[in-house]
Formats: sequence, C-alpha cells, structure tokens
Amino acid sequence: MIDAQKATPGRNHELLGLLGFLLVATAQVSNMILARGVAGSVPPFTIAFFRWSIVAVGLLPAVVVGLRENPGLLRMQGRAIVAAGFLGMFVCGGPVYLAGVTTSAINIALIMALAPLVVLAMSWLSGTEAIDRRQVAGMLISLAGAALIITRGGATARLGVAWGDLLALLAMLGWAGYTLMQNSAGRGLSFLARVGLFAAAGALFSLPFAAHEMWSRPDAAFSGHAALVYLFAGLVPGLFAYGGYAYLGSTFGAVATSLSLYLGPIVSAVLSMAFLGEPPTLVHLVGGALSLGGMWFCLRAKPKAG
Repeated sequence: MIDAQKATPGRNHELLGLLGFLLVATAQVSNMILARGVAGSVPPFTIAFFRWSIVAVGLLPAVVVGLRENPGLLRMQGRAIVAAGFLGMFVCGGPVYLAGVTTSAINIALIMALAPLVVLAMSWLSGTEAIDRRQVAGMLISLAGAALIITRGGATARLGVAWGDLLALLAMLGWAGYTLMQNSAGRGLSFLARVGLFAAAGALFSLPFAAHEMWSRPDAAFSGHAALVYLFAGLVPGLFAYGGYAYLGSTFGAVATSLSLYLGPIVSAVLSMAFLGEPPTLVHLVGGALSLGGMWFCLRAKPKAG
C-alpha cells in the first residue's frame, strides 16, 4: 500500500512532464505553422524583428539581473553573444517565415529536426566529439530521408518549392551553429538571460530588412492582422517556448531535448492537418521515418571507449 502511494506521485510527475514536453513542442512548432499560415500576407523579417523584440523585452529583467551579477560580461563576451544571436535568431528567423511561402510546415519541421545531427557532425569535425560506424550509418540514413523530403517533399510540384526547402535548410544550419555556441556565449548568465541577449541581437540584425519591408509594404506590415501575428510569434514560439524549455530542462534534464526533438515533426503534421489542411504525403512519411529513425539510431549510439 505504501509502495503504491509512493509510486503515484512519481507517475503524476512523469505525466505532467510529458504534458509539458508536448506543450513546449507545440509552441516551438507553432512558429512553422505560423510561417505557412501567414505566408506572403505579413512581411517575414518584420515578423522576426517583432518576435525577437518581444522576447528581448520580456526577458529584460533576467538580463538586467544577470549583467549586474556579471559586470564586464558584455565587454568580454559581446562578440560571441552577437554571433549566437545572428545564427539562432537572424539566420533562423526571417528565412523560416520566407520559406513558408513555397514549402509546407511539415517540410520545415522535418528539415529543422536535422539540427542535432549537424551539431554532432560539427563537433566531430572540430575534434570535440568522437563518432563510430553506427553513428555514421545513422547519419547517412537520416540524410537520405532529408534528401527525399527536400527534393520531392513539397505538397505541390510547382516551381519554387525547392527554394523554401533550401531556406529551411539554411535556417537549420544557423540553428545548429547557435546550438554549438549558446552555452559558451554569455557564460555565467542564466539560460533565459542569454536568450534575452541573443534575441536582442537577432532583432537588431533583422531591423534593416524589416525597415525595408515596412517602407515598401506598409499596408501589410501595419495592420490589425499583422499585430496579432507579431504578438503570437513573440509570446507562443517566443517567450512561452523558451521559458517552458528552460523550466523542463532544469526539472528533467537532457530528456527535454530528446522529447522535444521527436515530438516536433509529429506535432507539426497534426497541426498542419488541423489548421492548414495540409496532410502529410507518402514522401513525408517515408522521408520523415528515415530522417527521424536515422537520427534516433545515431544519437543513441555511443562510441566505444578506446
């Protein structure tokens, strides 16, 4: 009886954790659904500028506290912080919304899910991570799935779909570079304080492109519809996604990364069907199975100690 009582809180904790992972994954993927849903109606870099501005302002208290506790940090690590913001918030910002014009949200999600493999490959090339044959095999399988998605994965066969996939690929590479830098850039600050600084840098990099869009398309950039898009982008895939991820990471550790990774494309497929009327095609299913399966095999395989 006592054992059963002890087990119940543990199960409840796990169930709440899984619900949290699902909510965070949904918030993260909602950015891709947004990119597809508003494609062409709201300027892409303007969305990115306001999204990261809202995140930066929302996390300003954490940034102020962190900088007060670490005087001189911006002087010593400013370049690294700017570089991380450029890769994670600029390269993986406007291009995602631009990609939504010519490719599906499912494509974007599946391509973005390759980031951990790119991180592993970069770590191996830099000599900071060892990989074995099983991991190489997993990479090849995953890349085969990605190639299938990129070359034949569009919901339509119209000319230009590949450009959206290539933009998503560029954004994914930017996110991989950001992932490698995010822990070292702004070292000494909390996770949310670092994100606040990265977001500020991303907003500044997006500003010139956003200003051009506002000048050339004021009717699209300044409307009630656009304002709601900016607010949603800043709050849901912005503050909520990063704040929730920080909380889950501190509570559950590395499991958060794994679950968010594998839930993302699945949630994207469900949301695409529900809100965009874009069900996954056979190419998505086959390519996604290869990509995620190869990634699972690769990330779970550990090199043997020499």
